[in-house]
Formats: sequence, structure tokens, C-alpha cells
Amino acid sequence: MGKRILTAESVCMGHPDKLCDLIADSVLDACLRKDMASRVACEVLATKGRIIVAGEITCSDKIDIKSVVRQVLRSVGYDPMCYKVSIFTQQQSKDISDGVDYALERRSGISDPYSSMGAGDQGTMYGYATSETLEKLPLPLVLSHRLVRRIDQCRKGRLIKGILPDGKAQVTVEYNGNKPLRVKTIAVSVHHTPDKTQSQLRDEIITKVIWPCFEDFPIDDNTEIFVNPSGRFVQGGPDADTGLTGRKIMVDTYGGLALHGGGALSGKDPTKVDRSGAYMARYIAKNIVASGLAESCEVALSYAIGKANPVAVTVRSFGTSGLTDEELGEIVLKLFDLRPAAIIEKLMLYKPIYADTSVYGHFNSCLFPWEYVDMYDELRREADRYGNREDSN
Repeated sequence: MGKRILTAESVCMGHPDKLCDLIADSVLDACLRKDMASRVACEVLATKGRIIVAGEITCSDKIDIKSVVRQVLRSVGYDPMCYKVSIFTQQQSKDISDGVDYALERRSGISDPYSSMGAGDQGTMYGYATSETLEKLPLPLVLSHRLVRRIDQCRKGRLIKGILPDGKAQVTVEYNGNKPLRVKTIAVSVHHTPDKTQSQLRDEIITKVIWPCFEDFPIDDNTEIFVNPSGRFVQGGPDADTGLTGRKIMVDTYGGLALHGGGALSGKDPTKVDRSGAYMARYIAKNIVASGLAESCEVALSYAIGKANPVAVTVRSFGTSGLTDEELGEIVLKLFDLRPAAIIEKLMLYKPIYADTSVYGHFNSCLFPWEYVDMYDELRREADRYGNREDSN
């Protein structure tokens, strides 16, 4: 493949779009704490002085959505008193719920509860994994997430004074084929107070953010570093830029370095396969790579609304596996139950864990069940049935 250059970005929790994702997922968590069978499709818009929450929410108990919004604003670093919160919600459409409904608990008396729940939407969801990092994610994305997480830590811990909640980071890495060689460019933009000079900000970002984030993949003398390349960044957050739920789907997934079905994740309960299908596809791809069956893997799951089984399942290993893509696909169909109800139970998606997914990517923690690597033995055993061919590693 020769030399190539890959770039990915991530954003701080106070970025207007990420703020909206965090509010939407916090509303979802609040519903799930009251009723694990809640149906939520929550959309949020943030602009100067106003937060608007809209969507379809069905929950057996009342949720104080305005209180949830204010708590999120406060936790991120914005003053809740500066925002008027408006709520426009209704219950989920009966046409959709009738096609999706099922009993979460097996004591419902259904002999096969997994078959009674259809997908909450149609479309194709992609999962991806690569062996180039411990996280099994593309290196530029891992480094970008690391930078914005560190910026938020420095702000909240007052390690850097005068920085505010909005911000973003971008990392460009040079590759030789599939192997990362060096960091070519780092670009960081940080929201700050008027009294913070550009030279102060640059020095502190380099020493307290960038250096700690690149200890295991060092930058070199030729690495370009840009800190607030546009100059002052005093006006930020929703005051400067309108935020919307689901507008950072590449930050949420693979940084644009792998395919994405187009559906956003945040604000959606797990009956929506935009979310549960994407998590399951990632879980499968990560386990395939972690088991040594491929160095890179992409899994695509396609669903029809109201139907339990996917209409199509495909696996690609980009020539990095000792098995064919068709053989990998057969193994996936044999080992993984891809019906939405089975995915929800397998990955424990009925739990209120979603606010933690909304910032720094949905694959940012080994504590998420879809990030578990626990199928090694099963995958290796099935691979051996195809002739004990040597794996790509």
C-alpha cells in the first residue's frame, strides 16, 4: 500500500454537538433508571441561551427532563441559569412499538423471547477493529480522543487556568502500509477566557496536554503542532455555534477511517439498531481481531424494521486473515445471535450506561460490554474447522 496519511478528530465535552449528545444520553439514562423497557428517541438542539429537547419518549414513570438538562450543563461547566430549557416530547408511535414490543424478562412465558422483538429501525450498521492499537481502533482516533479527554481533565482539575468547556483536537499520522510510522500534525483548539494569552495557552497545552498524551507514540522534531490556529477562541460553546444531537458520528465511531451506516447513536434506546447493531458489529469485529483471525475487520449488519433477524451479514478482513471473508461470515452467523433482543441481553444494553458513551467515542472504555474480548476460544475453535490454516499474525 505504500505510504499514506490518515487523520481523525475528537471534541471536548463542552463542544455544542457533544453537549447535545450528552444531554440526550443523560435523558435516556434517566428513563432507563425508572423503566428499563423505556423507548427513547431524544434529540437536542443547543444555541445561545436556549436548550431544546424534542423526540419520542415512552416511560412508565415521569422524568424531569429540565432537571436532567441543568445537571448536565452544570457538570460540563456551563451555567444552567444562562439557558432557557424547552421540552417538546411525545410517546413513541404505536406503529413502531407494535413491531418492536417484547418482554425484557423471560418470565413473560414466551418460549423464545428473542424472536418476538423486531428491529426498531432499518439500515446497515458497521463495526470495525484494527490491531494497530490496544483499543483495536485507528491510532489517529485514539490519540485525538486522548487529547480532548486530557484537556477536559486539565480544565476540571484546574491544571490549566483560563480554559473553558468547548474545544477539539485533530491528529494526522503517517503510515507505511498498515503500520503507523510517525505523528505528522497535531491541531488543538481550546475555548479560553479573554485574559489568556496565545503564548500562555500554547505553552500549557503542549506541556500539560500534548506531551503526556504522546508518551507511548512520541512526536518528533518535524511534527507540526497547532494550538488555536485561528487565533482567539473566547466566544465558544452554544453561544458561538449551534449544537445538534448526532452531528459527530465519526467522532463517536471510527473517525471516518472505517465505514458508517449514517445513523446517529446518542439519544436512542437499544431497540434502535442504529445503536445496538453498531455495538454488536463492533463487538464481533473486535473479538475477531483480538483472536488473531484478522489484523483488520469490518462487520456489517443490515436490518428491516419490525424483523428480528438481520437481512444481511457481511464480514471483510481486507486480506489480513487466513480465512476467506465468506468463512468469517459463516463463523459469525454460527457464534453470534444477531436478533435485537439477544443483542440487548448479551451486551446488557438495558442498563443506564449511555451518558458515559456520549463523549470521547462510544468505544472508549473496556468496561462497556461491547468492548469485552471474551470470544477467543469459540472463534479459534470454529476457525480450526476450516483446516487449521495459519492466522494472519
